[in-house]
Amino acid sequence: MAKLDQKISEVHGDIKSTPGLGKSMAKWGALGAVVAIPVPFVGPIFGAAAGAGYAYFKAKKKA
Repeated sequence: MAKLDQKISEVHGDIKSTPGLGKSMAKWGALGAVVAIPVPFVGPIFGAAAGAGYAYFKAKKKA
């Protein structure tokens, strides 16, 4: 559990220290949720998580 808490803290710190990353994650998360609307109940949740994850990965790859 400590590793998960450490990773969450690391991601939180990255979002705060990288200008525009939170905004990008919100945009991609919204797009992922909209694309996944046809899948009932859990589709938008997983779509939003996938979109935000994509934005985070893209930002980390660039840095």
